[in-house]
Amino acid sequence: MDLNLLVTLEALLIEQNVTKAAARLHLSQPAVSAQLSRLRDLFDDPLLIPAQRGMTPTAKAIDLLEPLRQALDQVRATVHANQGFDPSSANVVVSIACTDYLQAAVVKPLVRTLRERAPSARLAIRNLDASQLEAQMERGEVDLAFMTTQTAPPDLRARRLFDERYVLIGRKMHPHLRDQMTVEAFCELEHVIVSPRGNGFVTPVDSALDALGRRRNVVLSAASFLFVPQIVSQSDFVALVPERLVLDQKDTLQLIDCPLPVDGFTVAMVWHERAHNHPAQRWIRETVVSLFDH
Repeated sequence: MDLNLLVTLEALLIEQNVTKAAARLHLSQPAVSAQLSRLRDLFDDPLLIPAQRGMTPTAKAIDLLEPLRQALDQVRATVHANQGFDPSSANVVVSIACTDYLQAAVVKPLVRTLRERAPSARLAIRNLDASQLEAQMERGEVDLAFMTTQTAPPDLRARRLFDERYVLIGRKMHPHLRDQMTVEAFCELEHVIVSPRGNGFVTPVDSALDALGRRRNVVLSAASFLFVPQIVSQSDFVALVPERLVLDQKDTLQLIDCPLPVDGFTVAMVWHERAHNHPAQRWIRETVVSLFDH
């Protein structure tokens, strides 16, 4: 069997277009078409069928893509393992897109680690725009993104980093904040919530309370999570925030469990196929994983 055919199949399944796959492989379009014909004979399946835009993979082709990627990734990793990438001297720039919360939860520890292991590396942080992320990565404007698994574009590669939960925070010595408080006591507190536009006063928590016939006292709607711990630490306000945002602020804040169930979320690292085998990008991703893989 010609193993080059598997590389061609991977490119075809990713691009879903013979012309784009040929450009990706630095081959002519007739050469890729001929290889596709051989692949169809090999797997006894059309693999890709014409569609309005490009081509659509068959069910068998979809089943083949992930194990094919894993097998070829192992081969490429073996080939690239001894390329001599040295993070201690590498002058690399990485553009990262994420929310303000993930700047605090992921980027902050990453910056500290990079200063120790790769002092010449530079990070460019930009606000996450999930609707534009795939296009930005394809153009090379963003190398890496941190986001929830629910919002990650399906055509990008992703790696789970950690599961996050919400905790209720208030200032130290808050007169009404205590462990195992009742839902009634929770509702009577003065709450700060986060709304991306800063003008919303309802979250899924309020919908859950409404189902119980309860309503909490929301007095402030903030546009950013980063503002919330500061205002809470200097007032009698409370807020539900992602736990990792405030783990290093226990000297000024109390952290307690919410008296009603609140769904958490999973954070993933996301990147484009074009950067998958770049030695510096791969090292950065491995470094990120090492921060949370415990």
